[in-house]
Amino acid sequence: MAPSAVIPQPLDFSKADLKVPRSTFDDNTSPNAIGTKRKIICFSDFDGTIFMQDTGHVLFDSHGCGPERREILDQQIKTGERSFKEVSEEMWGSLNVPFDDGFEVMKTALDIDVDFQKFHRFCIENQIPFNVISAGLKPILRRVLDQFLGEEDSAHIEIVANDAQINTPGTEWKPVWIHDCDLGHDKALSIQEARAAAKLECDDGTIPLIVFIGDGVSDLPAARQADVLFARRGLRLEEYCIENKIAYIPFDTFANIQKEVEAIMREDQQKTGGLGLPTRSNPRANIWRRISSRNAIPLYLAATPAREEKMFLWPEAFSEYQPKEQGIPLTA
Repeated sequence: MAPSAVIPQPLDFSKADLKVPRSTFDDNTSPNAIGTKRKIICFSDFDGTIFMQDTGHVLFDSHGCGPERREILDQQIKTGERSFKEVSEEMWGSLNVPFDDGFEVMKTALDIDVDFQKFHRFCIENQIPFNVISAGLKPILRRVLDQFLGEEDSAHIEIVANDAQINTPGTEWKPVWIHDCDLGHDKALSIQEARAAAKLECDDGTIPLIVFIGDGVSDLPAARQADVLFARRGLRLEEYCIENKIAYIPFDTFANIQKEVEAIMREDQQKTGGLGLPTRSNPRANIWRRISSRNAIPLYLAATPAREEKMFLWPEAFSEYQPKEQGIPLTA
């Protein structure tokens, strides 16, 4: 485990550029690189995907509202009684701990996917931008990555998440939301912006391939924007994909993802030479963006009244592990 990163006090994280920045990779190609032409961009959820636990829940249970009140608030989100943003502001506002002290509990409470660091090294060697996309708070996610990966490797990961304002004594924790919507962060919009920006940077007629990795139904809006979707096995996103016949690839650890991405890279190079549309492309991405827009949500939910259709609107609420004994996953 890498040494803890030091964050200057007081902590006041302002709203920054919302678009995914340019790659931080060096121009030199690693000798371990596969050498394909297609630009690939990875997006991944954080809580329940890269890490097995929820960073916010760890803080709330130890230094905030406590597990009992948090469960009540989670239920208010699930039933639609209150918005995700409103409940989140209460949860974060319940914290009363300095940033550094709050981070101490996460050092021992969090478990990283056993193969994530190897997969991240694979991304660096193949110049694949890896981006965390989360409904959480960026300074917390960055500090966790610095701790578990080391600051040098952590710096290769861009984080698209909400910022925060945290005073020095830790009595005021306030999210700074990326988007003006009930969720605070429209993950689908963030990926759409990244796709458009990456396409502009590509040359010779190449079109980027977007990979998304997630675990819960709350990841579905972002997943719908991806060309290739990975869903952690046994969690709610996989169940939803099976129930609704959505193409996905299941994974137990990031080693499974690396194996599949390598195969996809070689397949695409063989069939397209990296030109035109990827072999695995998502023609419905723009259609889904219209369906999942804020104005379209009421009509969409009216047309699909099942409770499951509402779940994905409220992030971080549906990622409890439930082993699934039946169901054959679809392949992307």
